[in-house]
Amino acid sequence: MFASSRLDAIERRAIAMTGTGADFLHREAAATIADRLDATNREFPVAADFLSPFECMTEMLSTSEKVSRVFRITMPGTMQKSSAKGEDVHPESRELLPLQRNSVHLVTSVFSLHRINDLPGMLSQIRHCLVEDGLLMACLPGERTLSELRASLVEAESILTGAASLRIDPFVEVRQAGNLLQRAGFALPVVDSDLLTVRYGSLKGLVKDLRAMGANSAFSEPPAFGSRELFRLAEEIYRDNHSDPDGRLRASVEIIYLSGWKPHSSQQQPLEPGSAKKHLRDVL
Repeated sequence: MFASSRLDAIERRAIAMTGTGADFLHREAAATIADRLDATNREFPVAADFLSPFECMTEMLSTSEKVSRVFRITMPGTMQKSSAKGEDVHPESRELLPLQRNSVHLVTSVFSLHRINDLPGMLSQIRHCLVEDGLLMACLPGERTLSELRASLVEAESILTGAASLRIDPFVEVRQAGNLLQRAGFALPVVDSDLLTVRYGSLKGLVKDLRAMGANSAFSEPPAFGSRELFRLAEEIYRDNHSDPDGRLRASVEIIYLSGWKPHSSQQQPLEPGSAKKHLRDVL
């Protein structure tokens, strides 16, 4: 379970570190979503960005010719003011979408949905707030994200204590993301992923960037065991198994992109079973 108070503290610390350039992954993901949005043959009069940790998605929506009005949904006191064309909306809870039914044409979200405790319920809320034929476009980290760091920490703690703690948030796999969209009632769901590799000179540099992104673990109960020896050994293991010839450490980041439409009668519909006019054997 994620605790809202811990998430708020993580976000405040990330904003205090703004200017370090650590939001590069958020900008990469937001730019990809914006490009895909431009490729759609549609306009979206009202858009809402849901809990994206930084302003980059709101900024891109605000400059898009396809979007007229932008709402930025963010917890009060944790994030920066939205861009000039955006309008702040503060929910009572991260688990509640503060929008009326059938009120927006587009909902976006960058690296935030994976920290919703009831993700299927949130996706259903998003579908309800969309107008018919409205669109959800979002991204979240995939299961291969930080796999090297996860493995190194587990091995180091196992050596030192004989046990291992959950130090990195669990992430979804592509198939799970697709199932969640279907379960929430979205039509024409599309899910795909990009696997990026980021390199660091030290484990300290990687951890510093994670904190500046607000991407460190947000579980309500942090691991009980932590010491300099743990991270020293983890870096040693990391270098032995996941470094390049120049000594820099590789960190994998899998970005899962998902999109889905609120059902509408104008959308393409699958054929009914048994309605085909030709048998497969006649084609083959």
